Amino acid sequence: MNLNPELLFKNKSSFFLIAGPCVIENTQLPMQIAAELKAITTRLHIPFIFKASYRKANRSRIDSFTGIGDLEGLELLKEIRNSLQVPVLTDVHTPQEAEIASEYVDILQIPAFLCRQTELLVAAGRTGKAVNIKKGQFVSPQAMQYAVQKVKSVSDAQILLTERGTTFGYQDLIVDMRSIPWMKTQEVPVVLDVTHSLQQPNQPTGVTGGMPELIRTIASAGIAAGADGIFMETHPNPANAKSDSANMLPLQHAEELLMRLQRIYNAINH
Repeated sequence: MNLNPELLFKNKSSFFLIAGPCVIENTQLPMQIAAELKAITTRLHIPFIFKASYRKANRSRIDSFTGIGDLEGLELLKEIRNSLQVPVLTDVHTPQEAEIASEYVDILQIPAFLCRQTELLVAAGRTGKAVNIKKGQFVSPQAMQYAVQKVKSVSDAQILLTERGTTFGYQDLIVDMRSIPWMKTQEVPVVLDVTHSLQQPNQPTGVTGGMPELIRTIASAGIAAGADGIFMETHPNPANAKSDSANMLPLQHAEELLMRLQRIYNAINH
């Protein structure tokens, strides 16, 4: 398999999937999740990119889990890439992280809260890797053109834009499906981050809540609205996950959901 993710984005016979656990929790679980997702997507002929954060920088509480160590996490992502022959994605938070992570992964992801950080966007672009920019919860879809321009100013690498919900009060997000066609005017693949769009942030406990019962609904609406890709976090036992436990999809439900999304995609596009 060619690991160039740009070839996956150009495959119009299917949407593509970016999926995996929120964070690398240990040295065994990410490989287990990646292998299961690859088996499912191979059966369904859905292009697949594995996602996991090697470091979680955006945490509410000082005692929140952030990772097993930067180098250890990056090495594990590289092992998954090479062993399973799937492209891998991880988020970066500083220009220095972008440079380091680019040696291990295929796609650098700009977190939503950092989508206006010029130095970070430019540094990610200069690596030559594909760059997935998440739309800030506080940014209009139209304003994301400027994030795209920042990366394009230094690189002709592939850019993706990802919708992940918009702040609605202090403790809720809404998904404006108009974001998908509006951001597609930038002529880049547009992804719907289903699980993060269902977060309920800023809880008094310092632990983000979520509405995973709406994953099926939001994912279906995203495909119907024309999303090129679906992003979701998944875990064999979300209740025991060390990050984003409240809004991840149980891994055992992934195949059923993807089959549903395939039917919607095929009805619209074929």
